Amino acid sequence: MTSISPEMILPRRRVAQNPLAPFATLAARRFQLSVRTPRELVVPLLTPILFALVIAPALKQALHTSTAYEAFVATGTIGLLIPLNTMFAGLGVIVDREGGAQRELLAAPIPRPLLVLGNLAVALVLAALQVTVLIGVAALRGATFHLSASGWAWFVGAALLFAVFMYGVAETLASRIPRQEEYIAATPAVAVLPWFFAGSLFPIGALPGALTAMTRFLPLTHAMALMRYGFVDPRGTGLHDIWGMSNPATEAWLSLAVVVAFAAAFFAVAIRAFTRAAVQ
Repeated sequence: MTSISPEMILPRRRVAQNPLAPFATLAARRFQLSVRTPRELVVPLLTPILFALVIAPALKQALHTSTAYEAFVATGTIGLLIPLNTMFAGLGVIVDREGGAQRELLAAPIPRPLLVLGNLAVALVLAALQVTVLIGVAALRGATFHLSASGWAWFVGAALLFAVFMYGVAETLASRIPRQEEYIAATPAVAVLPWFFAGSLFPIGALPGALTAMTRFLPLTHAMALMRYGFVDPRGTGLHDIWGMSNPATEAWLSLAVVVAFAAAFFAVAIRAFTRAAVQ
């Protein structure tokens, strides 16, 4: 008579899986695709170094301003680095969709929003590296930053939320635009054009009245004013130009709420756009 072993009767215990494991795997895969060689990691750092060492001092000399202007321009440059970095990350999504393993990943038993979150994590890491290099080189070049614990919090929070917003825009465009050429053609309008109007090289009050009013609706204007409030201008001059109030802390919270709203809304739109594009 055949004996029945306990393993044939009792159900096998399921092995507990780390819910963050798929996210870590997807983020590591995206990082390997984005930085396959040391050159791909070093070359993007040349832009912030160029701004800090050449463009900011040249503008200070041409405009006969104080050394504080170097810190002003260095912080404003972040408003260009983050959009360009996130837009290039979105281009990587299109490349992965056309010739990579995205179709196989969509068939895997993982939530599709995790793919977007993994891509976002890598974009944030690369953007943080560029921003760190920019601030470090600018400081070595002589730019004066007013560093404090609260200033760091305002700076990091504004930069992080703006990066999330911009990646939401990039991911949405990557899901809606079928070809790389069309996506590249849209990059200057999305990543570069707002930078000229958001107070990057001069206060928004220097613009004509209609343009000044328009820039108050740009999330980059609020993010840049917050970053400068944290690192460059504790008096909140850029925040005053936006809100016209007397309390910079209140203005900072209002601008932070604006950036939070844009980041949450556009990242939700990005996940929806990616999910819908995946089933087409």
